[in-house]
Amino acid sequence: MDINIDKSDTNAMDIEQIRTFLSVAANGSFLEAASRLYVTQSTVSTRIQRLEAYLGVSLFVRNRSGATLTLPGRRFLRHAKSLLLTLEQARHDIGLPSRYRASITIGARIALWEALLPEWIGSIRVQVPDVSIRSDIGFEEDLMRSLIEGSMDIGMMYTPQHSPGLQIEHLFDETLVLMTTDPGKPWPNDDYIYVDWGPGFYAEHSNSYPDLERPAQVVNIGWLAVQLILSNGGSGFLPIRIAEPLIKSQKLFHVPDSPQFKLPAYMVSPRDSDSIILQQVLDHLRSLAAIERQKTY
Repeated sequence: MDINIDKSDTNAMDIEQIRTFLSVAANGSFLEAASRLYVTQSTVSTRIQRLEAYLGVSLFVRNRSGATLTLPGRRFLRHAKSLLLTLEQARHDIGLPSRYRASITIGARIALWEALLPEWIGSIRVQVPDVSIRSDIGFEEDLMRSLIEGSMDIGMMYTPQHSPGLQIEHLFDETLVLMTTDPGKPWPNDDYIYVDWGPGFYAEHSNSYPDLERPAQVVNIGWLAVQLILSNGGSGFLPIRIAEPLIKSQKLFHVPDSPQFKLPAYMVSPRDSDSIILQQVLDHLRSLAAIERQKTY
């Protein structure tokens, strides 16, 4: 069905058009962008057409495989991120109490919030007490989308995706160890829970256990594996820093002669931000990561 565009609507650009443009650019698909934004595909098409009419250029090349940015689209991408970030910050800062000079949003995988980032956030609050901090939990896909759209300032995760305008920095390496509630029970067994720590872990796990059948239980976050193991008994690969207190309390034990795997953690942030506050927080996080790298568990 053809979409009729009211020409009077092409004389303005709004935040939803920018957000939609960034979503299509990030996902390479009008359909996928519609799913992410919880709107219809026709709504996405209308917003992009109105934005293109306002700018006087075509932003995407549409084909069966999806949508790719044109040269003008690539040029607009940086400006769109900056515009959205400015609008989001403006909306937040307008309601910010006068005792705060700025606000930042920090997001991370739930495993990094476990026994680590709460301490880091506390340290940041001491370092810059006049900055408001929003803390979010998400998977890599959600975190990267928020960073691309400009609604998040700092993301910490295990498998970031490279994107123009974003910088990726290595923070530290998690050490994944195989833990169990019953060290005397032969392993592997039906109580093993496979935690999806990403493609790198999958490759190393497959190389170490080429004949292992698909486990009866699979989870997508370590926190859930811990809850299932402690409630029902079993085993799984967990970061040693998370398992350490459970080892000390004798709730979990190392599986004898099991391998250890490295899981790098990364920090993602805008590449060319001129925010002094953001740079100050990033520098502090780098210092905290350096301390974490020196720890032995």
